[in-house]
Amino acid sequence: MIKIYLKSTQKACVMSEFIPFALPDIGEEEIAEVADTLRSGWVTTGPKAKLFESNFERFIGSSVEAIAVSSATAGLHLALEAIGIKPGDEVITTTMTFTATAEVIRYLGADVRLVDIDPLTMNIDVNAIRQAITSKTKAIMPVHYAGLSCDMDAIFNLAKEFDLKVVEDAAHALPSSYKNEMIGTLRSDATVFSFYANKTMTTGEGGMVVTKSPELASRMKVMRLHGISRDAFDRFRSEKPAWFYEVIAPGFKYNLTDIAAAMGIHQLVKLPGFLKRREYLAQRYTNRLKNLPLILPSSALEGDVHSWHLYVIRLKKYSKFTRDEVIQYLSDKKIGTSVHYVPLHNHPYWQERYGLTPDMFPQAEIAYQSMFTIPLYTAMTDHQQDRVIEALLELFSG
Repeated sequence: MIKIYLKSTQKACVMSEFIPFALPDIGEEEIAEVADTLRSGWVTTGPKAKLFESNFERFIGSSVEAIAVSSATAGLHLALEAIGIKPGDEVITTTMTFTATAEVIRYLGADVRLVDIDPLTMNIDVNAIRQAITSKTKAIMPVHYAGLSCDMDAIFNLAKEFDLKVVEDAAHALPSSYKNEMIGTLRSDATVFSFYANKTMTTGEGGMVVTKSPELASRMKVMRLHGISRDAFDRFRSEKPAWFYEVIAPGFKYNLTDIAAAMGIHQLVKLPGFLKRREYLAQRYTNRLKNLPLILPSSALEGDVHSWHLYVIRLKKYSKFTRDEVIQYLSDKKIGTSVHYVPLHNHPYWQERYGLTPDMFPQAEIAYQSMFTIPLYTAMTDHQQDRVIEALLELFSG
């Protein structure tokens, strides 16, 4: 009787545990590397950041140069500045993204042209890009939504036709691929990855810009740290007097610390394993939820990689529940969710600046009204995922 009671109590305790929407997967290797960094006396950008950049270049391949930055937002800003975006220019991007994608365009005094999404993939609608191009358009910023790559050939064709730059927002897309080529190795001018806490790998805060252009890489390295001609690591590690430097541009403070890079060194090694776990969890969701009145996320084309940063579900039109009712139900079951995203055209700043209304973005608006994101992270156990699945099965079969 005692054994049965203990098992029942344990089961009740497990069932009462909150399942977060996302959780970083950090091991003893990262902790030891961070501790080593703290003991070394070099905690800002230094040897660990340089090693992380070098390892990342090898991981991506195709002779890219990697620039470690304090966030993907910083990386996008640096990339746009390096390609020459200035006041009066226009940059096209999707409304279905986090505000960082668009706000960096405004940092440079340029204007944002938001466009609708493809209803199947949730990625930027290439036809809408074409319609948005004007004489002021200088660049396209596609976002690989949830880790599924955009139709990059079509985007590159537009860029060539209208002489536009391409900067990929790949915050969700490590290590996604397009036509068997890893995102970051394509024909874009620059690609930016995120290492925020909920991404496919993390440094807490941080990001990486990759480019095949030595000129763009050189500019971004200078602008990453106040526009100074030499970084602090090169100056301070020298055994000879090396105090002199020159400010050659009004730069930013966007460098990645060695403390953060220490985590990244080991997270990058674990990334292939992280991907396998995400693919496994995503497939379990798809297999078990496919008969519910839900639109499940698109998979990558055959032979390509979807990073499965997010698992975004949409309710079908005939669902008897609203999105908010489903979110509340899952919350009552101690299951965390999110919404990716409140489209930019629904936020006051973007609405007011550009006179945006929902009817200008019909596909994004339909998606937004019905979408929610369920937990998917590498530290998630099968049992935790079963709880999410069973909750949805129970709701829709009731």
